[in-house]
Amino acid sequence: MLVLKFGGTSVGSVENFRKVAEIVRNTRGDKIVVLSAMSGVTNTLVQITDLLEQGQSENALELINGLNQKYLDVARELLDSDEAYYKAQVVLKKHHQTLLTMTSEEFNSDQEKIVLAQGELVSTNLFQLYLEDIEEDSVLLSALDFMSIDKHGEPKTQVIRERLGKILSNYQSSIFITQGFICRNANLQIDNLKRGGSDYSASLIGAAVGAEQIQIWTDIDGMHNNDPRYVDSTFSVSEMSFAEAAELAYFGAKILHPQSIIPAQENNIPVLLLNTFKPDSKGTLIHNKASVRKIRAIAAKDNITAIKIKSYRMLMAYGFLKKVFEVFEAHKTSIDMITTSEVAVSLTIDNTEKLDVITNDLQGFGNIEVDTDLSIICIAGDIAQNKKGITSAIFEGLKDVPIRMISYGGSNYNLSFLVKTSDKIAVLNLLNESLFPELAAAHA
Repeated sequence: MLVLKFGGTSVGSVENFRKVAEIVRNTRGDKIVVLSAMSGVTNTLVQITDLLEQGQSENALELINGLNQKYLDVARELLDSDEAYYKAQVVLKKHHQTLLTMTSEEFNSDQEKIVLAQGELVSTNLFQLYLEDIEEDSVLLSALDFMSIDKHGEPKTQVIRERLGKILSNYQSSIFITQGFICRNANLQIDNLKRGGSDYSASLIGAAVGAEQIQIWTDIDGMHNNDPRYVDSTFSVSEMSFAEAAELAYFGAKILHPQSIIPAQENNIPVLLLNTFKPDSKGTLIHNKASVRKIRAIAAKDNITAIKIKSYRMLMAYGFLKKVFEVFEAHKTSIDMITTSEVAVSLTIDNTEKLDVITNDLQGFGNIEVDTDLSIICIAGDIAQNKKGITSAIFEGLKDVPIRMISYGGSNYNLSFLVKTSDKIAVLNLLNESLFPELAAAHA
């Protein structure tokens, strides 16, 4: 069994729906196809929820009707037979009515999750109807029947495995279609795995069925050695380890959701990153037996805020850091990087929603300084501390760039440092030249 996940861009138009169908048909063996909402739809649904929360029902209604018309236009162009188009109209009317109902009720967080789920529910229905229209046998499964999370928002893997296994045993098909992102929570209400969660869905499904491979199809030729938006001479990395991929995903590589590879890694299932629009490209294979390479790739994470706590009470004191971390735990704010000295600790966060209350709570520990408009640069690869020459190549290339923080040694696969966001593009290019000179030239 293979799991093939296609992102929003891959199902963003009629032409792209057909490309995905061709890829699915040309992929041998049994497969579960996991689809995101059509490109831009989730953003529209978020806008609708925002308007409903603000009591602006008329404006929300305008967006709802516009979205429904978009779906109808896609269905008319995508489906050749009148029978298939009629079925699509019935399905779309149902989802349209679900959204319309929200405009006449008092809106709450439970209804917000229902609204957001409509994108994946519609895209999978349209795709299954298209396969039916071209006489390709397939089965549409509702992720709401098997994808489950507990009261902490964590997936209930055993429940997913048992429910999905039972459902699959009822059919004799080689193509199953289901939704990414959506699930049911501990109260059996519609919920989701947060934005970007379709990758996570695919990985959870792959683990549940013991998949041979999980394929993540996007609009990029696999994981690049650097950010192609800012660096010209980048290239697709042919393979990398799960540890390297996890570091890159967390620190800015947009092709992969940070949590998505955890179930695959735990179950030793290879993950292949591929390009929907260049299906013959090799892509990037993430697996446990990747060959050793000093430096694999570079990524950048923006919108970083640094907090520095300076206090002479830290000197020779135990328990100080614990108390600092408890502040962030209390406000459910995760820390990306941390460095310490005898009298100061600096750390970074990417979520500033609780910044004011956090800094207020930290005032009792010492002098607090806050820096904004920063970026973390992550260098991933085999960067064990006993390897010679790696760090010298990195910092020689950055000798003229001010570096705010450095994190090294916490992992053998990651060296991270903090720079001003205004220096980010220059840093990415300098590192590309110093770390990949021959390879960058070969792929230019």
